[in-house]
Amino acid sequence: MALRIGIIGLPNVGKSTLFNALTRTRGAQAANYPFCTIEPNVGIVEVPDERLKKLADLVQPEKIIPAAIEFVDIAGLVRGASKGEGLGNKFLAAIREVDALCEVVRLFPGNDVIHVEGSVDPARDRETVEVELILSDMDSLEKRQKKLQSEARTGDKEKVKELVVLEKILTALKAGQMAITAPLPADEELIAKQFNLLTLKPVVYAANVAEDQLHTVSIHEARRQLKLPDTAQVITVSAKIEEDVQELPEEEAAAFLKQFSVNSSGLSQLIQAAYAALGYQTYFTAGPQEVRAWTIRKGWTAPQAAGVIHTDFEKGFIRAETIAYQDYVTLGGELKAKEAGKMRAEGKEYVVRDGDVMHFRFNV
Repeated sequence: MALRIGIIGLPNVGKSTLFNALTRTRGAQAANYPFCTIEPNVGIVEVPDERLKKLADLVQPEKIIPAAIEFVDIAGLVRGASKGEGLGNKFLAAIREVDALCEVVRLFPGNDVIHVEGSVDPARDRETVEVELILSDMDSLEKRQKKLQSEARTGDKEKVKELVVLEKILTALKAGQMAITAPLPADEELIAKQFNLLTLKPVVYAANVAEDQLHTVSIHEARRQLKLPDTAQVITVSAKIEEDVQELPEEEAAAFLKQFSVNSSGLSQLIQAAYAALGYQTYFTAGPQEVRAWTIRKGWTAPQAAGVIHTDFEKGFIRAETIAYQDYVTLGGELKAKEAGKMRAEGKEYVVRDGDVMHFRFNV
């Protein structure tokens, strides 16, 4: 399952700089003027996971395949994008194709980088972006509402349910809230996903700070400046530092980050926050040919997890031979874990846990 994150925000807030850092490329042109990113830049990066290396050290496979994450650097949005201002239509179309959003908001001061609104105001900038998404979704739902109202009058129970969900979301949007904040039970969430709304996507906020702000701007302080609730997924990151770090060998990069009291890179923080927002987790397969990380949703059963490898694995699922990651590493590999009675045969109802090392038995 490829996780696709769209990097969004106003022009000149550091989106392309962050994208360059995350993807270890100079693929996105970072320039001091709006709309330097006209077509979405796409970069595939490895998901950092120390567990994968520890498994590989034990197994010594031919290949190590980490989970992958896809970042899409999307053109900067301006006020009026929902009505086609700036590159609004391209911006909104690109957002519909991603699983989650990383909204980059500028907290760093300085007059050397032009601000499209003329001043730095994190809460205003966040609201500017989100209002445009809300307006676009409102327009989409209001058009759909007319058709649904007509269909619901015929007594079609499914259309009646759909209309109820639509109107709940529309009420939230009209109150200036993102669709994801609307209180929907699980069955209504499934209906809501059919609407393909921009504001139903999970959001991770990247507060882009200057070097000297890394010591002073905590996540709590970033939330305060952005006027976000405590439940919001927020990271503080200096996109410029992250970009500089990518030029260094791994050990030098770690030492460089420590100068700023930073223990993990913005990439690691962002992926962890995105996984949390989307409810994702990782399981592993380990053998002489390859050790590999697989991304699934929390709550998935063993057959669903098997289906990520190949649909035949899910269709013909018999059982999953499973070892908890900690047992696998502590005991020194599959054979010793099995001898210690730590390998479990799990059936179709088993809910996969983060870090499980799995081998699937199936027939076609």
